[in-house]
Amino acid sequence: MLIADEFFLIAHNDIRGKAKLHPAANGLGLAAGLLGELVLYGHITVTSAQVTVIDRRPPADALAHTVLDQLIGEAQHQAVRTWLSFLAQTAVTSVGERLARAGVLRRQESRRLLRTTVNYQPVDLNVAAWPATRLRAVLERNEPPSVPDALLLGLVAAAGLTREVLWSAGPRAHHRLNLIVPALPAPLKELVAHTEAAVGAAVLRGAP
Repeated sequence: MLIADEFFLIAHNDIRGKAKLHPAANGLGLAAGLLGELVLYGHITVTSAQVTVIDRRPPADALAHTVLDQLIGEAQHQAVRTWLSFLAQTAVTSVGERLARAGVLRRQESRRLLRTTVNYQPVDLNVAAWPATRLRAVLERNEPPSVPDALLLGLVAAAGLTREVLWSAGPRAHHRLNLIVPALPAPLKELVAHTEAAVGAAVLRGAP
């Protein structure tokens, strides 16, 4: 599974699909996951608080392709925080739809008065619960995590989801989590730091 997909499953209720996070934190975490995927693919980098496209070739994943096209099309905007805020506006829907297309989630619409709300419910509860379980096992092993797993753990911590991964873990796992983000490659470490700052600012001002 991709970074933003696993973040989505950790950040949403296993049964009803309800978000466990403040909406702003949820959107920003998913937005960072989408940018992180492009860093891992080698299409963008993050330095000095700026996002820079370094490979314009389209990624295989359709959503990653869309995000890259947006970055290329709005090249005058390069600030990481700008892109986190922009992508956060649609990230729940775009990642939820990607998981629905993959058969992991089921799209559910409900009508109340004049509003239609959409949420994404898991097709298989074991699949939905797996990313958090897997990350917990990663932290309890001796070997260092892969770079994608380290990024996902960093975003989980930045968004305030640590308890969802560490709820039954021992002291070793808690200690290792604190060492993972500083060891990330510089572009990903910076992405995590900006995500944490954006989440803190959004929650503090009560952003929806």
